[in-house]
Amino acid sequence: MTSVTELIGQSVWDPNGVWVGHVVDIRLIKHKGELQQSATVCGLVVSAYRGKLLCLTRDRHRRWGWFARPLARVLYVGSTFVPWSSVTDHSGGEVYISTIKQELSRV
Repeated sequence: MTSVTELIGQSVWDPNGVWVGHVVDIRLIKHKGELQQSATVCGLVVSAYRGKLLCLTRDRHRRWGWFARPLARVLYVGSTFVPWSSVTDHSGGEVYISTIKQELSRV
């Protein structure tokens, strides 16, 4: 099984074989109130540009920095969000999804 950090940079393909882009960020949902904080993958941010946006937009306390918000708007232009429930396979260096490219929402 591929770890979450290994998903960054992988190509994403829809069920019709159309290239969606590269994984540039991973959206997580943090679970508080447990002994150890855990997180669940919510989805992937996919872009035709290969830049890595992980941990760029918010600090460790989930606050936006003064420069992060406008920078994120520029970097996320044209990016799409792929819900984790749409991911059918992520082993082998590529990510395959069950939703066609046109049905994905913009970030």
